[in-house]
Amino acid sequence: MTTTTSMTTDQAIQADRALKERHRAMWALGDYPAIAHDIIAELGPEVVEATGVGPGTRVLDVAAGTGNAAVPAARRGASVVATDLTPELLERGRRDAEAEGLALSWETADVERLPYDDEKYDTTLSVVGAMFAPHHQATADEIVRVTRPGGTIGLVSWTPEGFIGQMFATMKPYVPAPPPGVQPPPLWGHVDHVTGLFGDRVTQVRARQSTLRVDAFATGREFVDYFRSHYGPTIVAFGSLADDQARAAALDAELVALGDRFLSDGAMEWEYLLFTATRA
Repeated sequence: MTTTTSMTTDQAIQADRALKERHRAMWALGDYPAIAHDIIAELGPEVVEATGVGPGTRVLDVAAGTGNAAVPAARRGASVVATDLTPELLERGRRDAEAEGLALSWETADVERLPYDDEKYDTTLSVVGAMFAPHHQATADEIVRVTRPGGTIGLVSWTPEGFIGQMFATMKPYVPAPPPGVQPPPLWGHVDHVTGLFGDRVTQVRARQSTLRVDAFATGREFVDYFRSHYGPTIVAFGSLADDQARAAALDAELVALGDRFLSDGAMEWEYLLFTATRA
């Protein structure tokens, strides 16, 4: 006889809180602001341009980190709210924006449960941020909910086949399995997955795969050393192997090989999906 058990509502709430706390802590590790500023900074202006943000546009940047999309939107005169689960990232973004003379609102919020009214924003954006929320459908539902009809959604996500997607695939066998219901972040890099999440709630879908040229690393070894000290998911992956040095060494070697494989003429090409749509 098989006995099936399920979580009570209170247990599910507690489990979700614990999961989100782990996510918050992970992205506070290392120095993600350096990655955002030094390596992927051009992705924010690209999605801001693609969504037509201009003076007076009410913009919400979800899973904003240090404001990769929020800050370029503010430079165009938009009214911007930047939200993230990790307040440490928001604080860094706030300081940098103030130094530039930009006025934005920086608010701690979970993209799966945004504390904003329905249809409040003209444009909702995210640059390689919303893709890391654990529950994809809940994330898409909230993005749609807070965007006004006729408003615009713009997302940049790493693809599964691209370098960052392959980095996560390489780390996957070495880390504990995620809780049930948690989906792989790079799925957001497949247009069929994203359109399935939004369904008929959006129109005028435009999707384009492109690559970001990254010349910060001369070798795979340099890439791994940098990510082991700067990038939360990589730091957590190696931290989980602290008591198994053989597996840690194996992961290290695989990631070095991955970096070398993607290097060509002193640079890498990191593939991403730029997705924009109009809220129906």
